[in-house]
Amino acid sequence: MAASNFDSWMQAVTFVCVGLVAVLTRGMVQRLLILVGLILASIIYGILTNGMGLGKPIDFSGVASAAWFGAPAFAAPVFSGPAMLLIAPVAIILVAENLGHIKAVTAMTGRNLDQYMGRAFIGDGVATVVSGMGGGTGVTTYAENIGVMAATKIYSTAVFLFAALIALVLGFSPKFGAVIQAIPLPVMGGVSIVVFGLIAVAGAKIWVDNRVDFSQNKNLIVAAITLVLGTGDFTLKFGQFALGGIGTATFGAILIHALLNRDTSTGVSVADAPTVETTTATPRR
Repeated sequence: MAASNFDSWMQAVTFVCVGLVAVLTRGMVQRLLILVGLILASIIYGILTNGMGLGKPIDFSGVASAAWFGAPAFAAPVFSGPAMLLIAPVAIILVAENLGHIKAVTAMTGRNLDQYMGRAFIGDGVATVVSGMGGGTGVTTYAENIGVMAATKIYSTAVFLFAALIALVLGFSPKFGAVIQAIPLPVMGGVSIVVFGLIAVAGAKIWVDNRVDFSQNKNLIVAAITLVLGTGDFTLKFGQFALGGIGTATFGAILIHALLNRDTSTGVSVADAPTVETTTATPRR
């Protein structure tokens, strides 16, 4: 999203705009900080590119030619053995992703949501099946939405229900789709930095709330390595199957923690080792 130095600067301008809206405004404008920040950054981008010729200008031709109403391109499902073998393991990654998102919302709201974990997994699976029946992609509880929740402090499920209905209606408007496509990539990149950063901070809050002891090297190493694996999209390929950043971070955290959480002298997991009570003698006067 930052193909040039100018694009990198525009990313910086974008997250600064979002930050200023988040801190300096109040009321509804502050609640809409991501949208307002994106609009401000897009206006600045348009002035610098379309007006001053400093970068790739915003192309509005697609918006002008797009129809106001139109049906999306639906496609019937196709069953392919090799494709299913490649995609099926992703479900394990999505379990970890959903778990992390729910834990993040728990940390933000202070309300234990573990009882809704199974409901979230079922909803994710049903939504993916419905999406696939119409030729859509797999779906999940996206980190961007969790980040928006953290920024706006709005956690009501009713809001997301109405947002989903609005999204369905807008999905039948090619004109709206063209507007989204016209948003400059550097601006989208700057907004992505904010929303993904918010979910990362919410995850760090979980460590703080649970008093994770980072003076222990095993905890420090697991957190440091997997955090960068995820944010850096570290990818490992096994033939045609590619395990992306979320996958490598998920399995990396599990495997590295299991490896480092062992007593090297006995080969037994520290968590499974028996607890030995010790007493301290009190010296007599």
